[in-house]
Amino acid sequence: MVDILHRVGVKSPSADDVYAALTSVDKLADWWTNDTKGDADTGGVIEFRFLSGGFDMKVVDLQPGKRVLWEVVGGPDEWIGTEVVWDLKREDDYTVILFKHQGWREPVEFMHHCSTKWATYLMSLKELVETGTGAPNPRDVRIDNWG
Repeated sequence: MVDILHRVGVKSPSADDVYAALTSVDKLADWWTNDTKGDADTGGVIEFRFLSGGFDMKVVDLQPGKRVLWEVVGGPDEWIGTEVVWDLKREDDYTVILFKHQGWREPVEFMHHCSTKWATYLMSLKELVETGTGAPNPRDVRIDNWG
């Protein structure tokens, strides 16, 4: 199994600002994809739709200001059964996000693409919390012919 890993610092008064952007359907739509709906509570499923497809995430664990854990229950075969983990911690004036998309069976080409896209969306999340405006799909950074 292989994982996608990223670390991003968000300048924010508290980890609660970042946590809110990860646990509110409206806020998720402000930085990841405009077409977001569902139930962001533990046990709920959030549906994320993009121009080229989508993902369904089951909310497995919520620890306010500290952790969000989703299990991928719908989407491309490579994603099914993987987990998306957002661990949050405070350092100085920053909330540090330790991001992990874990459990990929193998490092296929699609994983390379997804790693770069996660990085662009993490920057969108950072911008949303710091400035109030993110760059969700379809206004996100186009990185290749896959989107």
